[in-house]
Amino acid sequence: MKKLFTLLAILIVLINTVNAQTTSTVKGDTTKNKIPVALQANRFGKIDSAGVKLTTTGPLEKFGNVDTADLKLKFCDFEKDANAMVLFDEAEVTTGFGSTTMIRHKRIKIFNLNGKDAANINLAYISRHGIQSISDLAAETINLDNGVISFIKVDKQQFFEQNIDKNTKQIAFTFPQVKAGSIIEYSYKLTIDYEGSFPDWNFQGNLPVRYSELRAAILNDYTYQMNVRAFQDFAKNTREVWRKRKTDSVGNKYEWALKDVPSYKEELYSTCREDNLESLEFFLSGIKLTTNGTLRPLDRSWTQIGAEFTSDEDFGVQLKENPSVEELINKAKLFTTDNEKVAWIFNWVKNNFKWNDSNSPYTADIKKAWQTKIGNSTEINLILYKLLIKAGIKCYPLLVSTRDNGKVIESYPQMRAFNKADINICINDNTQSLILDASDKLNTFDNTPFDVLNTTGLLIDAGFNCYWGAKYHFISNRSYLISIKNETPSRKVIFNDAEILPGGKLKGTTQVESFSYAKIDKMNTFKSLEESKYIEYLKNGDNSLKVISFRRNNTDKDNLPLLEEIDFQQDLSAAGSDETYIYANPNLFTGFYTNPFLSEKRNAPIDFGYLNSFNVTDRFKIPKGFKIESLPRNVSLIMPDKSINFRRFAAQDGEYIMIHYVINNTQSVFTSNQYISIHDFYKKMFQLLNEQIVLKKI
Repeated sequence: MKKLFTLLAILIVLINTVNAQTTSTVKGDTTKNKIPVALQANRFGKIDSAGVKLTTTGPLEKFGNVDTADLKLKFCDFEKDANAMVLFDEAEVTTGFGSTTMIRHKRIKIFNLNGKDAANINLAYISRHGIQSISDLAAETINLDNGVISFIKVDKQQFFEQNIDKNTKQIAFTFPQVKAGSIIEYSYKLTIDYEGSFPDWNFQGNLPVRYSELRAAILNDYTYQMNVRAFQDFAKNTREVWRKRKTDSVGNKYEWALKDVPSYKEELYSTCREDNLESLEFFLSGIKLTTNGTLRPLDRSWTQIGAEFTSDEDFGVQLKENPSVEELINKAKLFTTDNEKVAWIFNWVKNNFKWNDSNSPYTADIKKAWQTKIGNSTEINLILYKLLIKAGIKCYPLLVSTRDNGKVIESYPQMRAFNKADINICINDNTQSLILDASDKLNTFDNTPFDVLNTTGLLIDAGFNCYWGAKYHFISNRSYLISIKNETPSRKVIFNDAEILPGGKLKGTTQVESFSYAKIDKMNTFKSLEESKYIEYLKNGDNSLKVISFRRNNTDKDNLPLLEEIDFQQDLSAAGSDETYIYANPNLFTGFYTNPFLSEKRNAPIDFGYLNSFNVTDRFKIPKGFKIESLPRNVSLIMPDKSINFRRFAAQDGEYIMIHYVINNTQSVFTSNQYISIHDFYKKMFQLLNEQIVLKKI
């Protein structure tokens, strides 16, 4: 029986990996509201179908039955700048013995030529072992020309089946004769050839959606846990008993619908798309194994998930390989402290192995990765793990879901929650715990990798010490979830030393010291832009500002901050300076130029990733013949919960103007309900940052 439940769980992992809703050609972050809902159901194959109605309320519109008003529609009334919109997207899911089916019908309106990308469709499904299949695919373009409606069907020869990877295929096609005003629609049947599986449903996507509806007929043989993400009230949210006869309940029928769903737009400082789409996500939590049997809960725990990973041939089992590392370990043992040993081994792996840009919780071939020095993130980090173990460092594999992979639903243990493995170490007599990822060249051993900050990881403590250099055997499993955070603020220190010239010019030098994540951010930005564009990035498009020279130091020294030195000149005439008055904005090279929270509303939580501390000091020499008319105000601005504060002091010191301000962020995650306070704080702070120095000629 235990093996049966394990097999069931593994297959569900594979099934849920691909959601066979349309994937867009356009790429596209709120913490999931965990609302467990028990959905009851029964297998169709185990009941007499006579007298049992297998549908709910039926389709919204028949395929090809189009409203002329929609053909004449010129824009989306709730998102007027949209190039296209989904008129409706509906599906009906039916659970049954051995399989689940979903019949889906989607209709899209094209407003202009910029919306033609919506006519390229990719339907992904799991092809491995025939677990999923798509059938009854039909598609057509509908045009209105001179009052005449024409239907142009997509020829079946134009449905192209393509391989995505060893598990997944897709059917790709493009609608013909699409132009401004066209309506395109398609329908298909998805069959999931495994009992109890249930596809997720996205109400939201790249296009605004006028109406989206999911109907489900679920038999009493299954229970599901449902994860709901919706930022508006449901247009429909109903359940009715599904009866074979007047008194016989065989399951339940459900309907969920949303209206006027805006297109998904990524919001600054949010996690990934999957965390924020308005959607329904289903997890099988119970099943009947026989016709008259009792409902068996799928009581999987995170400890069981850890055990499955440790016994998986693509994770724990490959750790039996034992490369020759004695010389390497002997060098590491020459260091006297744990920190020195860890730093040396970590940097050796980071500098000698190349990440192949692939994240996976599994290894492909760890022996090959060792030989070629190229591997995915988990391969590199499990090699790091074994070297640390050999050096006597207490450590554990840590399965993680990166910020761009989505948050772990802690109430539903599942293997698919993770997309790579990092390493958790305990050093200095268990007084210090660190998380390592040697696959990223910018990571350091003493700083939690940014890509897993504010996430949840599964620490695997399962006797891994026995894998290399000893006979493989399973000892025990104490795997458990841990929250991944970093309570040490990232720091940036800026010093501007400049002279204000009588002719309305500013000339000086800026030094910027960036520590921790601030350093990593700047290093990544520099790498992606290269020097000339990076300098423009520092200027923030200010044409009055000219960088004379630019220098970077400590780029290759993990233990030192990044030091940037900028010699600059600025023409202050653009700010209104003339022969009588000089206006200068002291907000130079800080990065605080544009308020990221201008929108009045926000759906996604704010996730800065890490805590911040900014310290800025300005020294401006006053030109002879001028006096101070006004300075930026001395001010203290604090969030109601004291999580963010801004303090500034400005004064004259002889022939110099001294300005010092700090911005401290002691909280990295804020709920969408806290957005009003964030919005108001940032609005006031940026107004203060734009206050100028005003000098008047004597």
